[in-house]
Amino acid sequence: MRRGPGIAGLQHAARTKEQFKLTGEEVKKNTLQAMHEQLAAFRTNLEDFARKHRADIRRDPLFRAQFHTMCANIGVDPLASNKSLWASALGLGDYYYELGVQVVEACLATRSLNGGLMDLASLLRYVSKRRGSQAEPVSEDDVVRAIRKLRVLGGGFDLVTIGGRQYVRSVPGELNLDKNRALEVAQGKGFTSVAQLCKATGWPTGRADDVLQALAREGIAWVDDGAPDGVRLYWFPCLSGGLDQAP
Repeated sequence: MRRGPGIAGLQHAARTKEQFKLTGEEVKKNTLQAMHEQLAAFRTNLEDFARKHRADIRRDPLFRAQFHTMCANIGVDPLASNKSLWASALGLGDYYYELGVQVVEACLATRSLNGGLMDLASLLRYVSKRRGSQAEPVSEDDVVRAIRKLRVLGGGFDLVTIGGRQYVRSVPGELNLDKNRALEVAQGKGFTSVAQLCKATGWPTGRADDVLQALAREGIAWVDDGAPDGVRLYWFPCLSGGLDQAP
């Protein structure tokens, strides 16, 4: 009959297991410390890079977007605080604060036309025109970052995607799946009808009518009863590409 390991064998196995555990914890501790040191070195190098290329970061939107990506990769947010080292080194806190105010102005100025839903490209054109040709250039990436910072203020500012395009929502509430689908159907021509929406989605008439009326009540759609064939049309200024531009 085969004998078991005995007390001495069990004790030896327990000691070996404990040694492996202690060794593993030590390796983990050393690895974590090395990662912290490496991350600190990366941040220092990034700060030096930011100071050296401050003018390029402020002047070139593409370079600025790449700089933000570099920061995100090591967990640094240059916009986290207006009093941070990044704000003092780059002035980005003031830059995005000013841009955020201009975004709010654009959304409020056009809300009566588009119901608080403005496509990102139109918003960028509006803000760029308001800033003037002497101001630092602004990209869609800059506008998106400014909008994300506006979220903390409430008021409904957010980004939504409709048919592959980004829009800025500046009123409280959300676009549910039905409303989003109706906007997608209308996206090509800027308008749709109950019949067209039913044909495109397979919905019953009541469902399509309810969705379009809800969008009209919110101010996102305009009702047009003047079509030659008498069919009621629902126009979407936020999709037409002309009514939401800067005056």
